[in-house]
Amino acid sequence: MHFDSRTAKALQPGQHITFTDYPGLRLSASAKLRTWIYRYRSSVDGRIRQVAIGHWPAMSFPAAIVSWEALKNQRDSGSDPVLSAKQEKIEAKAFIEKERAEKAESAYTVRVLCDEYLAGHIYRHRAKKGATEITRMFDTMLGSLEKLSATAITRAMSFDLIQRHAAKSPVQARKLRCELGAAWDYAMDAGRLPETAVNWWRLILRGKIQSKGKAIAGEKIGTVKRVLSEDEVGELIAWLPNFPLLIADVLTLYLWTGARGAEIVGMTGAEITEENGVWWTIPKSRTKNARHEGAADQRVPLYGRGLAVVLRRKRLYGGGVLFPSRQKAGHVDQKTIQQQVHYRQPYCPTRPEMTRSRLTVTHWAPHDLRRTSRTLLAKLGCPDAVGEMILGHMLPGVVGTYNRHQYDGEKLKWLLTLSEHLEVLAKRFEN
Repeated sequence: MHFDSRTAKALQPGQHITFTDYPGLRLSASAKLRTWIYRYRSSVDGRIRQVAIGHWPAMSFPAAIVSWEALKNQRDSGSDPVLSAKQEKIEAKAFIEKERAEKAESAYTVRVLCDEYLAGHIYRHRAKKGATEITRMFDTMLGSLEKLSATAITRAMSFDLIQRHAAKSPVQARKLRCELGAAWDYAMDAGRLPETAVNWWRLILRGKIQSKGKAIAGEKIGTVKRVLSEDEVGELIAWLPNFPLLIADVLTLYLWTGARGAEIVGMTGAEITEENGVWWTIPKSRTKNARHEGAADQRVPLYGRGLAVVLRRKRLYGGGVLFPSRQKAGHVDQKTIQQQVHYRQPYCPTRPEMTRSRLTVTHWAPHDLRRTSRTLLAKLGCPDAVGEMILGHMLPGVVGTYNRHQYDGEKLKWLLTLSEHLEVLAKRFEN
């Protein structure tokens, strides 16, 4: 049959016309369109299929014949036009998705990964001081790696970064390795990294980054934790009045309570109560155990010079902060206490033109006093469980899980014993 435009126009919806000279070619009618179709039996699986070529009259009969011939040749060569078109669409879609994934991966840099870890975990679950330190590490220690795609980081890159920092500061390198490992875990849990990604930070240099200990005045003093001898404790107590009063008071409380520096400088008058003596109750939220569900407020009985410091300051500041800062609202920073102790060490090179009393007991930091108090308690016979509770440590393992006793009575006994012993030590040098 030859093509006749009047016949094509007269087609009713659902009707079609075929052409003897062009097997498989037909013009099908719908309510609005006349469509050229190639209908054929697949040489691949033997099924009858059809593929639209175009619409009449936009596509003329001669143009439809050209398209029909190309499709028929494709079919005669053993291919299936419909299946080939579907496969091309699948491949095109896969290519586009691959490009999109590659762009997403390249945009997901180490810096973006670290920022998501900070926002999603660190700022929510860590104390402000710790969160600030981790932010500082990421800001200053990632180097050129921060601009690279997180998926492009190799074992060698990870090793080089940590090894480079370990050569200068092993402790900082170890912390950086730990936090980057946690950041990668967070990204993998969130599905931001592919399932095949490897967390190299967990695998490199495990147990191989050792601290060289700190250096004082250029002299390496090793990694030994400083504990003052009894004579040094007595001599230091006698020397404390040479410090500004606030510094002397904080250091006194280190020795008489064994508390952490951050807990001491944040003390408020509202935390001091009288109940079978004078007690300092540190809210759980201000302790290092705040994130542990089983932790409780830390209760510390006050005696001797520690008690005198607290009562004097409460008379001055009432229920507010007992160690206020002159430079800002709130309490003085723990770092200020550390700086003032260092400033009085005989080897401190800061402002050599300034005359000040120099410590006679040297090479110690405020936290060493907490360690010293714990050591004195052990020497006096204090049971380990009581000593750890005085320091605010949670008891380890199964003991800590099942034993929720707060040891208030035992704290009263042993902190009184410690206070009396410190007075004996001090009198050796104050008389």
